[in-house]
Amino acid sequence: MDVLVTDKVTLDGQPIKAVVENVTIILNKPRGYVVSRNGQGSKTIYDLLSPGYRSLNPVGRLDKDSSGLLLLTSDGQLANELTHPSRQKLKIYEVQLDKPLEPLHRQMISDHGLMLEDGLSKLQLDRQTDSDDTRWIVHMHEGRNRQIRRTFAALGYTVQTLHRTQFGPYTLDGLAKGSVKVT
Repeated sequence: MDVLVTDKVTLDGQPIKAVVENVTIILNKPRGYVVSRNGQGSKTIYDLLSPGYRSLNPVGRLDKDSSGLLLLTSDGQLANELTHPSRQKLKIYEVQLDKPLEPLHRQMISDHGLMLEDGLSKLQLDRQTDSDDTRWIVHMHEGRNRQIRRTFAALGYTVQTLHRTQFGPYTLDGLAKGSVKVT
């Protein structure tokens, strides 16, 4: 039987103080869930978690329409290590666009970057398959709010699906949608 952080444990009627170890989990977030404790009418990622994990804090965000790897942790130092801009942690996404990406636009995004209202957005792009210019693997080292969607939108594309597969050293590694893995 596991003892949760929220459980009260006594020995001979005296409370025992638990030594709490940091916990980090990977959630394969499905589309349609918000990364928030209060969904304001929407389903939240906490609806997917067992009670023992509901006190964990998300490391970064994925918007409601995005899916994939989301880390949650009780380790503030780890969260800072992964999200601080100076750390430049690699994030990898699979993206599907509404129409084929033109070669010039690919070069603009990868080689020069696009200026968005909050700064330059430069992404490394690789095709998911050689014959399909609508499906891309995006590598990035930052992660401003909706940066991938806004970068493509600036050139007239709509991101139809956005799925994160890696965040720093963490990968989904076959984890089913809506499932959790303890790291």
